[in-house]
Amino acid sequence: MAERRRAGRLVVPPRQDPADKALLERSAIEELSHHADPWRVLRILSEFVEGFDALNDVGPAVTVFGSARTKPDEPIYQAGRDLGAALARRGFAVITGGGPGMMEAVNRGCHEAGGLSVGCNIELPSEQELNKYVDLGVEFRYFFVRKNMFVKYARGSVIFPGGLGTLDELFESLTLAQTGKIEHFPIVLFGSAYWKGLLDWMRAVVLGHGAMSPDDFELVKVTDDPEEAAELATRPLPVEVDEPREETGEPKAEAR
Repeated sequence: MAERRRAGRLVVPPRQDPADKALLERSAIEELSHHADPWRVLRILSEFVEGFDALNDVGPAVTVFGSARTKPDEPIYQAGRDLGAALARRGFAVITGGGPGMMEAVNRGCHEAGGLSVGCNIELPSEQELNKYVDLGVEFRYFFVRKNMFVKYARGSVIFPGGLGTLDELFESLTLAQTGKIEHFPIVLFGSAYWKGLLDWMRAVVLGHGAMSPDDFELVKVTDDPEEAAELATRPLPVEVDEPREETGEPKAEAR
């Protein structure tokens, strides 16, 4: 184990608790004094500023989520590379969590195709290094700051098979879209066999209990084709505009 690990711009001892844990689990002394929280707010604010500053010039981008446990010899890994390349050919950057597995696959495909490959890493109990295919890497200490970047600087998202973190990102995106916080934000599920059970359960149980609307299923598209996923995630907004996107003069994302 390394003697030090990265946490934003800081280098901290490996036994120090992650920032999110420190925020949510205060000691008895802190409960009495509340002295730490005002200063923590300033640290959180500074992380937002650093993230905004780093990603402000990325240009049009698509955020991609998926399992960090996917191995390079799995077919889904190659599909991730193909998606990253397809997005780069369309002039879009990719934004991932910057780690291994599907994140690496998508970053790799975009990087090798000459696009801008972005990784938003997060401080974890078991250190996660940025994969080597990231052109622009940003490290965060707080999950909610990192999540803001995934949505703020993306035009849509593609979600590959993954675990709890991937499901968290999926349902957060769906909630934001359902409530109108992000309008006309394409959400693409890649891997129909993987997502079928979840969607069937939502239709039978959640919709069956009246806890959601049938229209909510229109918020997601499902595909098994990387080119179609790239097309769906970058499709022009379904609203009336004066000029097509390609004629607006908007700069394309390029590797740096």
